[in-house]
Amino acid sequence: MVISSNDLRPGVTVRVDHDILSVVESMHVKPGKGAAFVRTKLKSLKTGNTIEKTFRAGERLDDAVIEKKEMQYLFKAGESFTLMDNESYEQFEVTSEQIGSKYKYLKEQMNVLIIYCDGQILGIEVPNFVELKITETPPGVRGDTAASNNKPATLETGAVISVPFFVNTGDTVRVDTRNDSYLDRV
Repeated sequence: MVISSNDLRPGVTVRVDHDILSVVESMHVKPGKGAAFVRTKLKSLKTGNTIEKTFRAGERLDDAVIEKKEMQYLFKAGESFTLMDNESYEQFEVTSEQIGSKYKYLKEQMNVLIIYCDGQILGIEVPNFVELKITETPPGVRGDTAASNNKPATLETGAVISVPFFVNTGDTVRVDTRNDSYLDRV
């Protein structure tokens, strides 16, 4: 399918130079002299890199159809992660490069969204908020409750986040996976 550069809006995905790109920003520019053009900021769904690219107004681009499918994370074996399709119960193995940095929040039996295009896995979406147990953190010092002071904590999945001093080993915390931040104790 073909899409016009005039129709580029945030969230639209296109193929450019053998890469699948998602539009982050777009601006239609009509200079006083010369032809109109579309200035865009695009994010590669394969690598995560952001580029700026300019297209002529009305230029034809290939549309990329992105599909999302809910799957369940089963387990990790070496460097591969095993996922199960919730509808067909078929199991798939993916690598940490395919998953991206969100693998550090994967917990067994967690449902995730697999993002793919033309049968190729581009990445995963984990829930925005996950509840995980703290396996290791230094003990808090009594009376040290300054709001800006934090300490590192290792979660059950191996991820390390910054938590307030009153959080202890064994506590379950809610984490925002979009920015790797502590929200609250559960």
